[in-house]
Amino acid sequence: MSELTTRPAAVSADEVREWLRGRVAAHTGLPVDEIRPDLPLGEYGLDSVYALGLCAEIEDHYGIEVEPTVMWDHPALTPLAEALVPLIAAP
Repeated sequence: MSELTTRPAAVSADEVREWLRGRVAAHTGLPVDEIRPDLPLGEYGLDSVYALGLCAEIEDHYGIEVEPTVMWDHPALTPLAEALVPLIAAP
């Protein structure tokens, strides 16, 4: 897991998506450029256990609390990143 960081003053959905792509690539062993942000994570063989682990990594990296249901509500990286941006920006 990554270390707890301070919340960035502003973060874009693109930045969050690219960080998420890196995490998925690290877990699957695929190059980052092979991780499609519009493809559901299940297409990479990632299961609910991985989803919970990714929630923990997001929490550690961005210093926020993430409900695990966000992964089911937003199963691909682009919509997930867009859902996380307001949480990261919240005071």
